Amino acid sequence: MTDKKNGNAFTNNPLVRAIGVQKIVVVIVLIALIAFFSAVSPSFRQYSTLLSIMDYTYYLAFLGIGVTFCLITGGVDLSIGTGMFCYALIGGYLITRQGMPVIVGILATLICGLVMGIINGLIVSKGGHAPFLATLCTMMIARGLGAIATGGASVTWPGATAPNGWTRSLFKLTIGETKLPLGFLWVMILAVVMSIVLNKTRTGRYIIAIGSNKEATRLSGINVAKYQTMAYIFSGIFTGLAALAYSSAFQSMAPGGGGGVELNAIGGAIIGGTSMSGGAGSISGTILGVFIMSVLQTGLPLIGLQANYQQIIIGLVLIVAVYIDVLKNKKLDK
Repeated sequence: MTDKKNGNAFTNNPLVRAIGVQKIVVVIVLIALIAFFSAVSPSFRQYSTLLSIMDYTYYLAFLGIGVTFCLITGGVDLSIGTGMFCYALIGGYLITRQGMPVIVGILATLICGLVMGIINGLIVSKGGHAPFLATLCTMMIARGLGAIATGGASVTWPGATAPNGWTRSLFKLTIGETKLPLGFLWVMILAVVMSIVLNKTRTGRYIIAIGSNKEATRLSGINVAKYQTMAYIFSGIFTGLAALAYSSAFQSMAPGGGGGVELNAIGGAIIGGTSMSGGAGSISGTILGVFIMSVLQTGLPLIGLQANYQQIIIGLVLIVAVYIDVLKNKKLDK
């Protein structure tokens, strides 16, 4: 009885309620993972490992921020992984193969994301297709387009030392012998901006309302199709940003890549408290969840686990996250 009262006292604490119990748990898990990998692997404690974690975090965070809006509506966007590769391939192809200015490649990358977001949004909201099936189809389309655009060849964006390689310094700034994870600043700025959009604007409130009760939202006079489409447009734009982040961190991209990346981003959002049934979620929670995914991706190889075992562990983490989401929804239904 005392334990129950103590538990209620904890969950009813104003600070705990403001932050959220799940976010607090995620922070504790994140700290525990960092402590574990640091203790087991000396390599994890190196500065280069921090940079590696950040490289993963940048593009996963952008993907996670965008897909959070789709999940909150009760939908999903499975095209973000292969889409990220497709847009980066097209942008890099224009720069390195067609000799176009870097800014043209950047704009092409972002526009591709925007267009795909609009297409996904219209298929789901106007066409009435299930988000899972609709974005699964566009995922396959994106994979094919990337290969067609580059002729099936790998593409490399300009290197950091190249005259037009300044895009890499947008996310990793080199001063002397030190590399600074500048991309972390962009992630935090955009996370704050999108948190405001989600929680303080009409668009964000309507997106949440759609996920909570789509029919009631429609009957209240809100243009459901418009705001449902907006959720996928956000996802498309942030997939374009993720493509830029990925191309600045890694040397080359091959057509057909990106499969499975969407699951890491979606998993990060769910770990951070975004409900798969819609109506609940936060950008800050998604960022925390993405950090857990990035730490796992970086730390597991350092303790000697092969790729197959890494996938199993990450899969188990996602199962636990989904199970917690199911338990929360059952509690709310009572």
